[in-house]
Amino acid sequence: MAAQAPPQGKIHLKTSFKSTQTIESIYTGGKVCISQDEQYLVTTVGEDIDVIEIKTGKKLWRLKGDTEIITTFAVTSDGRTLVSASRSLLLKTWDLRTGTLIRSLKAHDAPIIVMDIDPTSTLVATGSADSTVKVWDIAGGFCTHNFKGHGGVISAVLFHPDQSRWWLCSGADDCTVRVWDLKSRKPVAVLESHVSVIRGLAVSDSGNTLISGSRDKVVNVWNLNTMKLATTYPIYETLETVGILQKSQIQAIGGKDVSDREMFYTAGDSGVIRIWDLKSGELIAKQKEEQGSKSGISDVLYLTESQQLASITSDQNILFFNIENDLKRVKQIVGYNDEIIDVAYIGEEETHLAVAANSEQIRVFNLKEFECDLIYGHTDIVICLDRNTDGSLLASGSKDNTAKVWTLDLENEDADERYKCIGTCVGHTEAIGAVALTRKTDGLLLTGSQDRTIKCWDLSTADLDEPDAEHRFKSHYTVQAHDKDINTIAIAPNDKIFATGSQDKLAKIWNLQEGTLVGVCKGHKRGVWSVKFSPVDQCLATSSGDRTIKIWSLNDFSCLRTFEGHTNSILKIDFLTSGLQLVSCGSDGLVKLWTIRTNECVATLDNHTEKIWALTVRKDENMVVTGGADSMINFWEDFTEVEYAEKKQAKADQVLKEQELSNYLQRKDWKNAITLALSLEQPFRLLQLFNQILRDRPEHDASITGLEAVDRVLMGLSLEQIAKLLGYVRDWNTHAKNMRPAQTVLHAILRQRKVQEMIEVPGIKDLLDGLLPYSERHFQRVEALTVRSYVVDYTVQAMDLMALMGDVDDLELQDGDMDGDEGRLSLRAQRKAEEERMAKERHDAFAAARDAAVEAPTTNGYAVVVQDDEEEEEAAEGGESEDGDGDEDSEEEEQAEDDSDEDME
Repeated sequence: MAAQAPPQGKIHLKTSFKSTQTIESIYTGGKVCISQDEQYLVTTVGEDIDVIEIKTGKKLWRLKGDTEIITTFAVTSDGRTLVSASRSLLLKTWDLRTGTLIRSLKAHDAPIIVMDIDPTSTLVATGSADSTVKVWDIAGGFCTHNFKGHGGVISAVLFHPDQSRWWLCSGADDCTVRVWDLKSRKPVAVLESHVSVIRGLAVSDSGNTLISGSRDKVVNVWNLNTMKLATTYPIYETLETVGILQKSQIQAIGGKDVSDREMFYTAGDSGVIRIWDLKSGELIAKQKEEQGSKSGISDVLYLTESQQLASITSDQNILFFNIENDLKRVKQIVGYNDEIIDVAYIGEEETHLAVAANSEQIRVFNLKEFECDLIYGHTDIVICLDRNTDGSLLASGSKDNTAKVWTLDLENEDADERYKCIGTCVGHTEAIGAVALTRKTDGLLLTGSQDRTIKCWDLSTADLDEPDAEHRFKSHYTVQAHDKDINTIAIAPNDKIFATGSQDKLAKIWNLQEGTLVGVCKGHKRGVWSVKFSPVDQCLATSSGDRTIKIWSLNDFSCLRTFEGHTNSILKIDFLTSGLQLVSCGSDGLVKLWTIRTNECVATLDNHTEKIWALTVRKDENMVVTGGADSMINFWEDFTEVEYAEKKQAKADQVLKEQELSNYLQRKDWKNAITLALSLEQPFRLLQLFNQILRDRPEHDASITGLEAVDRVLMGLSLEQIAKLLGYVRDWNTHAKNMRPAQTVLHAILRQRKVQEMIEVPGIKDLLDGLLPYSERHFQRVEALTVRSYVVDYTVQAMDLMALMGDVDDLELQDGDMDGDEGRLSLRAQRKAEEERMAKERHDAFAAARDAAVEAPTTNGYAVVVQDDEEEEEAAEGGESEDGDGDEDSEEEEQAEDDSDEDME
C-alpha cells in the first residue's frame, strides 16, 4: 500500500524540521595540505585533523587528537599515510584509507614545529623547538638520524628532491641554513647570510640551487655545488613561505613567455603572492590585491597537476590562483566562520547564501558545490544583510557607518564579475544595524543606525550596466526614530509602510514614502530585536529581550497574541505557512516553531550550542537557515509530509501484520505467530498464545512448552529476539496468575541454550535481576503448598480410620449374643493392628514432610511447621493453658493461607 501525502489544495501546518546540512569550521589555523592528486584537503581543526573531499566538501575522516593543539603534519606523496605532531610531544602515524591510528610515539623533548616527507614516502624529517632535527622511518616507526647543531627553534626542513643526493636541509631562528648528509650522518655545509628566522626552503629542478626565505625580507639563492651564496633578492615584505615552480610545466603567465625561465614565488604579511625570475630577480606576476583585505599569508601550496597556487590566509581562508592566468583567483574555501551575524538567500533560484560572519567580507556560499566567494568592499565588520524580492540585489550594512548595494550575477564564471557594488550610502555617524530593500520595486533602501536615525535612500540613480562602487546614493529623508539603538527594520509587502524595532522597547510603524510616524506598539519589557510583517494579514510580529513574541494589529496597534517559551532573548522571527505559523530563534540556542491560532509551540529544533543571531526562510518555505555564535550554519528542511507519509505507511503495515497474526493463530501456525508477535511488540498476544498451548497440551507430551514445534521456534530465535522475549517473561513473572506460562517459556529458553550463548544476550544482567526475585518467591509458595498437602493426606487417612472403628463397634453390637473370650480377642486384635498400621503411615508422612521443609518454607510471611504425634499433643496441652490470643493468631494464619491458595489458583 503506497502512502499518500496530504492533499495539495489545502494548506497544512508544518510540524517537523530536521537539520539536513551544516556549514561549520573546517580550518582553525595551522598546517594545511592538499593531496598530490588534488582530490583531498587536509586541515587542522583545533586538536583534530579533518580530511575533506575538495569537490563536494564531504568530510571523509576526522582524526581525533589528544586534547593538545596540532603543531604540524605531512602527507605522503601516495596519499596513503599522514604523520602528525602536537604539543603533547607525540608523533602519530595515520592510515588515510581507513582513518585509523597506526602508531604513536614520543619524538622530541619539545614540540615539533616543522615536518617534511621525502619523495619516496619512506622517511619523515621533524624539526623541533629543542633545536634538533630527526629523521624517522615511517613504516618501522624508528629514528634513523638525529642531527644537532642549530642554536634555536627549527623553522624549516626540506629533503633534497634528487634521490642521488641523500641530503636534508634545515633552517632555524639562529638565522642559519644547514645541509645534512643522510649517508654519512654529518653536516655538509652551514649557510649564513640571513639576519632573521628562516621561514622557507626550496630546491630547483636541477638540484643545484637552493633558495631560502626569511623574515628579514630577502630571498637568498645558494649554489649547492660550491655551497656559496649566489645572489640575494630584496622582496620588501616579511616572508612566510617561498617555493620554486616547475620550469617545463608553465609556458606563459599573463601573456608573457616564461617557458625557458626558472621562477620562484613568495608570500608574506602583505597577503599577496608574487612570482619572480630566479636568475634576474624580475617580478613576473603579482596577485591582485583585494579591496579592504587586511589578512596576511601564512603558507602557499603549489598544485602541480592544475598549476595553481593555494594561499592559506591568516583569517583561515584558502584561496586558489591560476598561475598561467596571471594569478587570477579561481576558487575560495572558507575555513573558519566567526560568529554568524546575519544570513540571506540570494539568486533567482536561491542557490547561494550570503553570510555576515563578524568580518569585513561578505561570504557567499554556493550550496551546490564546495565553494565560497568573498565580497570585498567594507572596511569594518558587516552587521546586517537584505536582498530584494528576486534575489538580484544585495544590501549590506557595516560598522564602517556605510551601507552598500551589490548587483549579483551568480552564473558568471569570472569570480570578479559576479558581485559588483553599484553604490554606497554615506551619512550615518555610527554603525548601521539594519537595512531593508523595498519588495515591489528596487527604488528605495532603508537603513537604521546606532545614531538612532532612519534614512531612506534613492537607488534609481545607480547604473546597473556599468556599476560604480564610488557612486554615492542620496538620502530621500532622515528621521530621528528612537531613543536608543535601532536593531531591525522591515518593509510591508505592499511597500506602503515599514516597521522599526529598538532597544528603547518600542516598535514603531512609519509611512514609507514620507517617513511620518503612523503608530507605536508598546508592551515589551526589553529591547525589540526583530520585527516582521505578516504576508497575508494586517498584523506585525515582534520579538524582544523579554523572551516573548507579540502579534500586533495594524489597525489599532493593540497586542493580539503573546507567545512565551524561549528561556532567553528572542533575536529573530519570520512567518511560515502563509502567515499561519511563526519560526523564532534566540539566545538560548533553540529554534521554535509556533502555530498562531493555538498559541502552541509545535516543534523545538536544537543543533546550536550558542545564541542564534541569524534566521532566514527560503521562498518555498521548505527550508529554514539559522546561524549563531557557535560559527555554525544549520539548514532545517521541512519533513512534515515525509513523516505524515511514514506514519500512514506504518499504520497500514501494522493493520496488515495484525491480520496476519490473527490468521496464524487461527491456523495454529505457532512459528510464524510467535515471530510476528515479537516483531509487532505485542506481549499480551504472546501470553495468550502460550496459555492456549498449555491448556491444549496433549497427554503424554514430552515437550517443554506443550508442543515440539513451539520448542523449536524458541530454539531458533536470535539473541535480540531472546532479549525481547525475556523482557516480556520478566513482566509476566511479576503476577502469580501468569507464573505458569512465564516459567514455562523461561525453562524452554534456558534448557535449550548453553551458558555461553545466554551471556551474549543484550542486557542479560538486568533481565536476570528482574527475574530472580519473583521466581524465588513463586518456588517458595509451591514448596509451602506441597508441605500443606501432606496435612490433607493425613486428614483423609484419619477419616478412613474413624470409619473403620465405627464399623467394628457396629459388629460388636450385632454379635452381642456371641459368647466366649475368643471372639472379643479377635476383634480387638484386628482393630489394634489397623491402628498400628495407620500410625506408622502417619509417622512416615510426617518424617517426609520434615525432610521436605528443611529450610522452613514460608507462606505469606508465616512459617510452615510440621509436627509428629507427641509434639501435637504437647502443643494441644500448651494451647489449653493460653488465653484467647492464640485463637486470633490461628484465624489470621488460616486467612493468610486461604489468600495464598486463592493467588495460586
